[in-house]
Amino acid sequence: MKLIMAIIKPFKLDEVREALTAVGVEGLTVSEVKGYGRQKGHTEIYRGAEYSISFLPKTKIEIVVEDDLVARAIDAVSGAAKTGQIGDGKIFVFGIDDAVRIRTGETGSDAI
Repeated sequence: MKLIMAIIKPFKLDEVREALTAVGVEGLTVSEVKGYGRQKGHTEIYRGAEYSISFLPKTKIEIVVEDDLVARAIDAVSGAAKTGQIGDGKIFVFGIDDAVRIRTGETGSDAI
């Protein structure tokens, strides 16, 4: 099993969710986060005063999938989240040793 964590632009969330559902991902966790990468934030003007925004709003998606679904899930996320502009995000993949469904006590692949 693998944990796929993707940091994407917030307005791409619905497209990414639909793409993941289409490839067979049954559940995901979504968090609103802030951060920056190479773009290092940006400046805005409010009431004539210029100020810097260091941390940009992003959406973090976490999904746990079987090893055979990892490539399709990554393709789904990257395809749906891509705008071609700086700040499209990142995808990270981690190994998962075990999982437990609290309600039933199922473990491993049965738990996801």
